[in-house]
Amino acid sequence: TYLILGCVMDSLAMILLTIPIFYPMIMGLDFFGLDESSKSIWFGILALMVVEIGLITPPLGMNLFIVQRAAADVPFMETARGVLPFLASDLLRIILLALFPGICLWLLTL
Repeated sequence: TYLILGCVMDSLAMILLTIPIFYPMIMGLDFFGLDESSKSIWFGILALMVVEIGLITPPLGMNLFIVQRAAADVPFMETARGVLPFLASDLLRIILLALFPGICLWLLTL
Protein backbone atom coordinates (compact mmCIF):
# COMPACT_ATOMS: atom_id res chain seq x y z
CA THR A 1 0.00 0.00 0.00
CA TYR A 2 2.95 2.34 0.55
CA LEU A 3 3.90 2.19 -3.12
CA ILE A 4 0.34 2.84 -4.26
CA LEU A 5 0.04 5.78 -1.86
CA GLY A 6 3.34 7.10 -3.24
CA CYS A 7 1.89 7.09 -6.77
CA VAL A 8 -1.17 9.00 -5.65
CA MET A 9 0.97 11.58 -3.91
CA ASP A 10 3.20 11.94 -6.94
CA SER A 11 0.32 12.58 -9.32
CA LEU A 12 -1.25 14.91 -6.77
CA ALA A 13 2.02 16.82 -6.53
CA MET A 14 2.18 17.17 -10.32
CA ILE A 15 -1.38 18.46 -10.43
CA LEU A 16 -0.88 20.90 -7.55
CA LEU A 17 2.26 22.32 -9.14
CA THR A 18 0.97 22.73 -12.68
CA ILE A 19 -2.74 23.54 -12.51
CA PRO A 20 -2.32 27.00 -10.88
CA ILE A 21 -0.02 27.97 -13.75
CA PHE A 22 -1.83 26.48 -16.74
CA TYR A 23 -5.49 26.84 -15.70
CA PRO A 24 -5.62 30.66 -15.98
CA MET A 25 -3.83 30.49 -19.32
CA ILE A 26 -6.33 27.97 -20.69
CA MET A 27 -9.27 29.98 -19.36
CA GLY A 28 -7.98 33.07 -21.15
CA LEU A 29 -7.89 31.35 -24.54
CA ASP A 30 -10.82 30.59 -26.82
CA PHE A 31 -10.97 26.85 -27.54
CA PHE A 32 -13.58 25.99 -30.15
CA GLY A 33 -16.08 28.42 -28.60
CA LEU A 34 -16.37 26.47 -25.32
CA ASP A 35 -17.98 28.23 -22.38
CA GLU A 36 -16.16 28.57 -19.04
CA SER A 37 -17.57 25.46 -17.37
CA SER A 38 -17.08 23.21 -20.42
CA LYS A 39 -13.54 24.48 -20.83
CA SER A 40 -12.81 23.75 -17.16
CA ILE A 41 -14.11 20.19 -17.42
CA TRP A 42 -12.24 19.60 -20.69
CA PHE A 43 -8.99 20.92 -19.26
CA GLY A 44 -9.39 18.87 -16.07
CA ILE A 45 -9.86 15.66 -18.03
CA LEU A 46 -6.93 16.48 -20.30
CA ALA A 47 -4.67 17.40 -17.35
CA LEU A 48 -5.43 14.15 -15.51
CA MET A 49 -4.72 12.10 -18.61
CA VAL A 50 -1.37 13.83 -19.18
CA VAL A 51 -0.37 13.29 -15.54
CA GLU A 52 -1.20 9.60 -15.74
CA ILE A 53 0.80 9.28 -18.96
CA GLY A 54 3.73 10.83 -17.10
CA LEU A 55 3.52 8.09 -14.49
CA ILE A 56 4.00 5.31 -17.04
CA THR A 57 6.51 6.97 -19.38
CA PRO A 58 9.95 5.32 -19.38
CA PRO A 59 12.58 5.64 -18.02
CA LEU A 60 11.37 7.37 -14.84
CA GLY A 61 7.69 6.49 -14.72
CA MET A 62 6.86 5.58 -11.14
CA ASN A 63 4.31 2.95 -12.19
CA LEU A 64 7.03 1.18 -14.19
CA PHE A 65 9.03 0.72 -11.01
CA ILE A 66 5.96 -0.71 -9.26
CA VAL A 67 5.40 -3.21 -12.07
CA GLN A 68 9.09 -4.04 -12.05
CA ARG A 69 8.94 -4.78 -8.33
CA ALA A 70 5.92 -7.06 -8.83
CA ALA A 71 7.56 -8.94 -11.72
CA ALA A 72 11.12 -9.14 -10.45
CA ASP A 73 12.20 -11.78 -12.99
CA VAL A 74 11.37 -9.52 -15.99
CA PRO A 75 14.12 -7.10 -17.09
CA PHE A 76 13.32 -3.39 -16.83
CA MET A 77 13.87 -2.79 -20.56
CA GLU A 78 11.26 -5.44 -21.38
CA THR A 79 8.82 -3.77 -19.02
CA ALA A 80 9.51 -0.39 -20.62
CA ARG A 81 9.03 -1.81 -24.14
CA GLY A 82 5.74 -3.38 -23.03
CA VAL A 83 4.40 0.07 -22.15
CA LEU A 84 5.03 1.58 -25.59
CA PRO A 85 1.79 0.38 -27.28
CA PHE A 86 -0.20 1.84 -24.39
CA LEU A 87 1.69 5.11 -24.68
CA ALA A 88 0.91 5.26 -28.38
CA SER A 89 -2.80 4.78 -27.72
CA ASP A 90 -2.68 7.37 -24.91
CA LEU A 91 -1.02 9.91 -27.20
CA LEU A 92 -3.66 9.29 -29.85
CA ARG A 93 -6.37 9.82 -27.21
CA ILE A 94 -4.75 13.10 -26.09
CA ILE A 95 -4.57 14.34 -29.69
CA LEU A 96 -8.22 13.44 -30.30
CA LEU A 97 -9.39 15.18 -27.13
CA ALA A 98 -7.29 18.25 -27.88
CA LEU A 99 -8.67 18.53 -31.41
CA PHE A 100 -12.25 17.50 -30.62
CA PRO A 101 -13.13 18.53 -27.04
CA GLY A 102 -16.74 17.56 -27.60
CA ILE A 103 -15.73 13.90 -27.23
CA CYS A 104 -15.26 14.29 -23.48
CA LEU A 105 -18.15 16.73 -23.11
CA TRP A 106 -20.94 14.87 -24.91
CA LEU A 107 -22.33 13.43 -21.65
CA LEU A 108 -23.02 16.97 -20.48
CA THR A 109 -25.37 17.53 -23.41
CA LEU A 110 -27.64 14.58 -22.56
